[in-house]
Amino acid sequence: MGVIFVVHEAMKRGFVNGHPDWSNLGQGQPEIGPMEGAPERIADVHIEPEDHAYGPLEGIPELREAVAAHYNRLYRKGMKSQYSAENVCIAQGGRLALSRAMMALAATSVGYQTPDYTAYEDMFNVHLARIDTHLVRARPEDGFVIPAGRLEQELSERDLGAFVISNPCNPTGALLEGDELERWIAIARRFELSLLLDEFYSHFIYKADGAPGDRPVSAAAYIEDVSRELVLLFDGLTKSFRYPGWRIGWTLGPPDIIESLARTASALDGGPSRIAQRAALRALEPERADQETTALREVFSRKRNVMLKTLKDLGIRFAHEPLGTFYCWGSLESLPEPFNDAMSFFWKALGHQVMTVPGQFFDVNPGGFRKAPSPYEKWMRFSFGPPMDNMVMGLDRLTKMLGS
Repeated sequence: MGVIFVVHEAMKRGFVNGHPDWSNLGQGQPEIGPMEGAPERIADVHIEPEDHAYGPLEGIPELREAVAAHYNRLYRKGMKSQYSAENVCIAQGGRLALSRAMMALAATSVGYQTPDYTAYEDMFNVHLARIDTHLVRARPEDGFVIPAGRLEQELSERDLGAFVISNPCNPTGALLEGDELERWIAIARRFELSLLLDEFYSHFIYKADGAPGDRPVSAAAYIEDVSRELVLLFDGLTKSFRYPGWRIGWTLGPPDIIESLARTASALDGGPSRIAQRAALRALEPERADQETTALREVFSRKRNVMLKTLKDLGIRFAHEPLGTFYCWGSLESLPEPFNDAMSFFWKALGHQVMTVPGQFFDVNPGGFRKAPSPYEKWMRFSFGPPMDNMVMGLDRLTKMLGS
């Protein structure tokens, strides 16, 4: 996986998390400290006597109900079909939630896009004996979004049973929203497609002019019947609530599928920590949650705009500017040699104690069957996850590197 490689190489040169002399523009987590406009960080948790025991495989009832209420409040006001605890499965982090779903899939053909989240490749690799994978490349001319019409064409031409995609997309920051996202859900409904939507960046939403988005984005707003439609939504506290170390993720879907995920948990992981779930209840209190995620969009939109301007001034080009996540996906093609190659850029930047993630790591390639060079060898993911001062330090160093 790309970030693991990047961190491993940086650690050889003295990097540790929080090192003041390093700028991690490759990091996959948001800043975790106090943040302007956000509530105080949760610093303690009350442990009930029963929390010392194993918990339910699908999560404690209180948290499952809180997650359901969170989605109903944000996305399903006035709609007849509402989420309940039966629609929610808690897991020890997002990767585990997605891994459970992969394990629960029947033998089928699964579609995926590139570029996309690097961990999907590892998840697919475990199940290649019973799952066929089908690549749909997101095109630069479409802003690295797969239009709904193209999805419909793929499903008409190929017998896909499922499709896995991140939205907003890591690494590109591309976003399916509004009518286009609604069309995706309608197409999945019509083709009886199991749609696995990784929505971990659902609150990192920006307007085209760089202003903070008004609200989060989720396919939950477009599902007609939450207990029947084959749409699984994955999210958690990792990104939008800035508690990655708690390892709290969740899946929403029809109750029968949630039951299947709990059964896979029995074989795969044994269920989530009761203690972390207890803490998560406070994070999802409506007033606290809204204050946190509103502040998130305000602060991260400012970092987004600073990073974009600096990278553009350096000659890095964008097929589109990010409407979600905390990543800028830029082309190095116009830079002078050797900086127009992502791996060369990475090694040079590492020498300046700046970490970035080369684009080819996001060319998801289950089984490694595609042998041709990656089309993303001149693309780079830059993260504005670090605090503003650390991010600017890294950008200043890249400016000096390219200027020299």
